[in-house]
Amino acid sequence: MTTVISSEEVVIMAQNPILTELHLLREQVTGVMETAVATVDGLLVVADTDGARPEVVSALAAATLGLGKRTGAEVGMGDLREVVIRCRGGYIVVYAVGRMGLLAVLADEGLDVPRLHVESRPTVERLDILLTKGSLN
Repeated sequence: MTTVISSEEVVIMAQNPILTELHLLREQVTGVMETAVATVDGLLVVADTDGARPEVVSALAAATLGLGKRTGAEVGMGDLREVVIRCRGGYIVVYAVGRMGLLAVLADEGLDVPRLHVESRPTVERLDILLTKGSLN
């Protein structure tokens, strides 16, 4: 799949490295449709969405992340890496980004889940650095 990026999008991406990371993840992993970065409190930082309401996705992803963290701690499984939700129409994957951020990924049924996990690890690390620079963490 080849994505055509307009000159306006190039300017926006150059000004926002977090958005650039979201675009790269969408390009690297088959099935990724929409992404958002938010605080663990559910406040939207930036989104690459077409149809979903990013503020709502951020709030629900924060609740999902919190529940996943609490469940992992309760059963002694260690720090949460991600929560994967599979629905009839696709997937919602929420990654912890440092201590104070999250990455929400919305994907269709064709999502290459193993590839998403491989590609998301360095993306999450870079997002953590970017968010830390922005004083989020």
